Amino acid sequence: MKSMTGIVITLNEADNIGDCLDSLKQVCDELIVVDSGSADSTVKIAESYGAQVIHQTYLGDGPQKAFGVPYAKNDWILALDADERLDNDAILAIKNIELDDPTIAYSFNRKNYVGDHWIKAAGFYPDSVVRLYNRKTSRYLDKKAHSSVSSPTVRHTKTHLRHLTYRDLSNWVSRINTLSTRDAWAMKESGKKSSSISPIVHGTNALIRKLIFKGGIFQGSDGVLVAVTTAFHAYIKYAKLNELNIKDKNTTNK
Repeated sequence: MKSMTGIVITLNEADNIGDCLDSLKQVCDELIVVDSGSADSTVKIAESYGAQVIHQTYLGDGPQKAFGVPYAKNDWILALDADERLDNDAILAIKNIELDDPTIAYSFNRKNYVGDHWIKAAGFYPDSVVRLYNRKTSRYLDKKAHSSVSSPTVRHTKTHLRHLTYRDLSNWVSRINTLSTRDAWAMKESGKKSSSISPIVHGTNALIRKLIFKGGIFQGSDGVLVAVTTAFHAYIKYAKLNELNIKDKNTTNK
């Protein structure tokens, strides 16, 4: 197995970072955590796992995930979110990948959980994501929200990550509020414009996509739950974008 560096970005991830790094240590000989100002014990826990902690104000999803790459001693990068862990099948697969072609990146199926409940409905599974790549040929896109790895070739491992998406339904709603604020900021930073009907249009599109095209309407309460929360997230992030743009306009006109 070739050497690789595990990289995680964090902000107040004390509840998650230990298990995440423990997972990465199964296959990585170097750990890097890029922290954007945690006020909890995230940094202390990361250092206890031997991770190199780099402090960086949040730059947006893609730029933040790319920030730690130049600090890595290895070209092969395994990037996890703090609430992700490698399943046993993924650990075994990574150990057996030869990694002799730097143009190939590797994707994994995410199992998304709410508490102990694995949600498979309305596109929540298999939710394929690229997490292992070579920095010589591949990189995270410079997108401030929901970035992904760009690579010449992606090979799917058919193995799994566990994604501890939400602790419970209350946490799900709370996270929508937090993430929609971040998404709105990212859209504004990229010059995204919006209108009074944008929240309605995007919220309705998300609802139809999840209910109909992703089959949520046929997948019981989980399908409806995913559809409704996705629609609300889409609606509220565009409403918040409108709010930010109005504040900017009013400040400019003063």
